[in-house]
Order: sequence, then C-alpha cells, then structure tokens
Amino acid sequence: MMIEMYIKPTCPYCIDARALLTQKGVDIHEYDITKQPHLRDEMIKRANGRTTVPQIFIDGVHIGGCDDLFVLEHSGELDNKLTTQK
Repeated sequence: MMIEMYIKPTCPYCIDARALLTQKGVDIHEYDITKQPHLRDEMIKRANGRTTVPQIFIDGVHIGGCDDLFVLEHSGELDNKLTTQK
C-alpha cells in the first residue's frame, strides 16, 4: 500500500492528517510543495482541480483533504480502505 500526501510543512491540516495516518501505523510518502513547487501542478491535476493541502492518495486513489480523511475515519471507512488496499 502506498499513502501519498501533498503538504506544506507548517499547514495545521497537514499536521493533523499526518498524525492520524501515523496513528494508523501506515507509512506516508510526502511531497512538500514548498520545496518542490513544480509538484503543485501535479497535485492539482491528480486532485481534480483541488488546490489546498493536504491532498491524500491511497494506492493512487484520491481520498481528498484533511476533512475528507477525518470523515472517513469517523465513519469507519478509513480502516477499511487501509486494510483492503494492503
């Protein structure tokens, strides 16, 4: 399973999303768009036009941002996505 997250290091939503995913015990491949600004266009394309960070992908499937991740967590669907994608 591959978790990808486009981030800005000081973004509180990025920090919250990272904390939740770390708590779940998954490794996260982070793309810092402040250090690699060319990745911002890639992120926007992959995230269907979304421009905010974080943008999160599980095995290439766009999950959304931090709020979307927490909606999945509260509904119990996040664990399913993390276990079915393994």
